[in-house]
Amino acid sequence: MSLPAAAVVILMTGQPVPDAPAYMAVQDVVGTTTAGITATTPDPQAAPAPQTDAPAVPTPSAPEGNTTTTAPSAATPEANDPAAGPESVIVVTRPEPAPPGDPLQHLNVESFKAVQAVDKAVLEPVAKAYNKGLPRPVRKGLRNFFSNLGEPVVFAAYLLQFKPGKAAETAGRFVINTTLGVAGFVDVAKKKPFNLPYRPNGLANVLGYYGVGPGPYFYLPIVGPTTLRDIIGDTVDKLLLPAAVGKPFTKPAVVLPMTIMNQLGERAAFDEQINKIRDEDRPYAAYRDLYLKQREAEIEALHGRIVPDVVPVYGPGLKTPGKADETKAPEGNEAAPVEPAGVEPTGAEPTGAKPTGAVPAPTAPTAAATAQPAPAQAAPAVTTP
Repeated sequence: MSLPAAAVVILMTGQPVPDAPAYMAVQDVVGTTTAGITATTPDPQAAPAPQTDAPAVPTPSAPEGNTTTTAPSAATPEANDPAAGPESVIVVTRPEPAPPGDPLQHLNVESFKAVQAVDKAVLEPVAKAYNKGLPRPVRKGLRNFFSNLGEPVVFAAYLLQFKPGKAAETAGRFVINTTLGVAGFVDVAKKKPFNLPYRPNGLANVLGYYGVGPGPYFYLPIVGPTTLRDIIGDTVDKLLLPAAVGKPFTKPAVVLPMTIMNQLGERAAFDEQINKIRDEDRPYAAYRDLYLKQREAEIEALHGRIVPDVVPVYGPGLKTPGKADETKAPEGNEAAPVEPAGVEPTGAEPTGAKPTGAVPAPTAPTAAATAQPAPAQAAPAVTTP
C-alpha cells in the first residue's frame, strides 16, 4: 500500500496502520474503497454491532412491558416477577341465573337469611318451650280451633269451584265441630260415624283450580314462603271472616293474640322439619321446592289427582281427594299387598308410596337356595311342622 492510502486510513478510522497482510487482504477483496476498509478492519469496539441488528424480529409471545428477548417463549408473569403468585390472579365468574319461577331469587335469599336468623334466635326457643310446656292434646286442640275458624272460607271456595258436595261436607264439619267438638277444639267430624276429613281450600286454590299459575315466588319477612297468586288469595281469605262474622273478629285485641297463637302453633308443629331444611346444602332452595310442590299437590287434589312424595311444610297436612283413595291400591298393583305371617301391620301407607315390610327378609340362605333363586322366593310359603 502506498503512503497516501495509509494516511487516508489513519485519518478516517483513527486507528494505527495494521500489518501488511491485512492491507493486502483489503486490497484483494474490496480494493481501495473506504467502506470496504472499515467493514473488514478488525475493530474491538465494532464487535457489538451485529447484536444491535438482531432484535429487529418482534416477539409476540413476550408479555407487555417485558424487554427480555433471550427466551420469549418461556416468559410468564410469574417467571418475570417472583413476587407474583396465585393471589394476584383475578377470576371472573358468571352469576347464577335465577330460576324461571323465582325472578327475585337474590332478594328472597337475603330475606330468607334474615328471617332464619331471627327465627333461630327468638322463635325457635319459644317454639320448643311451647312444645314442651303444653301437652300434645292441648296443642292439637288449638290447631283444630283455628282450622275450624277457616271452614267458612273453605265452604265458599268449594262453591266457587262448583263442588256442592264438598261444600255441604265442609258445612257439616263446621256445624259438628263447633257444637260437638267444643268450638272446634276437638275434630269430631273426621271420626266415625261422620268420616268428614279436613280439606284445605281458599281463593288461591280457586284461582289455581281454574288454571291461574302461581306467578313469581316470594319469601317475605312475616308471611314466609308464598307466590303472587297465594298472597292475593290469602289476603282475601283473611278479610272474609271478619267481614262475614263481624265482632269479635274485627277487634285488634282479639285478632292479634289469635294470629300470634296460630303462627306459634304452626311454627312449633314444623320445628323438626325446619331444622332438617336448615341442614341442607341449599336451605333456601330446599324450602322453596317443598312449598311449591305442596301447593301443586293441593291444586291437583282438587282435580282428583294425587302428587306422590310430598313433604308438608305448613298447614294441618295434605289430605286425599276422597275416602276411596285411602283404601285404593297403589297404581300398577292389581291387589293390595298382604302382610306376611308373624309381621305386625305397619299401618296405612301414604297413597302412591311403596309399602314397606310386605316381604320378609330371608334368613341364612342355603347353597341350594343360592343356586336356584326361584325356589328361594317360594320358600317362605312352606310351613315347617
